[in-house]
Amino acid sequence: MSDAVVSGAPQGMSLPKVDTPEAALVGHADDNLVLAHRLGEWISKAPELELDIALGNFALDHLGVARALYQHVGTAEGKTEDEYAMGRTDREFRNILLVEQPNGDFAETIVRQFFVDTYQLQLWPDLAGSDDDVVAGIAAKAFKEAQYHHRFSHGWMLRMAGGTDESRQRVQNALDHLWRFTGEIFEGDAAIYRDGWDGLVDDMLGETGLTKPEDPYQTTGGRVGYHTEHLGYLLTEMQWMQRTYPGLEW
Repeated sequence: MSDAVVSGAPQGMSLPKVDTPEAALVGHADDNLVLAHRLGEWISKAPELELDIALGNFALDHLGVARALYQHVGTAEGKTEDEYAMGRTDREFRNILLVEQPNGDFAETIVRQFFVDTYQLQLWPDLAGSDDDVVAGIAAKAFKEAQYHHRFSHGWMLRMAGGTDESRQRVQNALDHLWRFTGEIFEGDAAIYRDGWDGLVDDMLGETGLTKPEDPYQTTGGRVGYHTEHLGYLLTEMQWMQRTYPGLEW
């Protein structure tokens, strides 16, 4: 994939700060909603039936987290979960750029999932200690799911790296391509999760013998609404019914 599709924040533009607790929760919800949509795209297309079911279930897990967070924030802001998911433009979404990247081949999907799972293993235990009982409950449940997700993605990293020459090359290519989207995860308050994430990623690289990418370019902007072109296409597909028939109710 060419760098031309990686927009991020326009060069030289001053990005507005989005640092309220509510905005952070919406960002976490957006991460999970967008990733859920990406994983759902594998349904009926995965390499085998077991993987088809697994990725579909992961999509439901992430969607459940997104819904719970939207509902909680929406209670205070007078919005519904549908308004958050279906009523905002790409510039209003606050997800990290990593989750909106296309599925690519199975190796690329697994590397993207491994990066996100490893991050969420740090995030959810932290939020489970929140003074907000609702957030703490959502995070505690999400952490249990993240542990299973991580076992799955980590296991597939090992399996592909130790498989054929082609599978190993594919997973290395995916690491090289997606690495530029990892730095953004740890901006601002999320910097506290970096050491834990680095440790688990380094452990995986040691187990597999895969090469750690050294991409000097790290793109950013998702948390303040500057996205790659991929999110626009994703939202067009996801939101078309509500955009075509505003206010439609089931």
